[in-house]
Amino acid sequence: VQLQASGGGLVQAGGSLRLSCAASGRTFSMYSMGWFRQAPGKGRELVAAIHSSGGRTYYADSVKGRFTISRDNTKNTVYLEMNSLKPEDTAVYYCGSVYWATMTHVGSWGKGTLVTVSS
Repeated sequence: VQLQASGGGLVQAGGSLRLSCAASGRTFSMYSMGWFRQAPGKGRELVAAIHSSGGRTYYADSVKGRFTISRDNTKNTVYLEMNSLKPEDTAVYYCGSVYWATMTHVGSWGKGTLVTVSS
């Protein structure tokens, strides 16, 4: 599965953005998917994940209540709706497949999209 994230940009604190991740391949619906982010000088962290069925979601405490992950298996796309953005949300955001039992990334990384939140 090849992945391409888009939708990043520059936004003021308190603003919103919607990220999209388009996946190629016929097996997208079989994979649990996640959004990860990597801030300057920090490691890559999982911020949200959605089960292959779409029926279960996971959020990191830092984004709970502000971010919403969703997927459309008919379009091979996973989304991340980000509201009430904070400067600490500034990072490159990536999507990737997730092994649900351990919430760890599996497979390759696609190109990320930069989100910059100004104060």
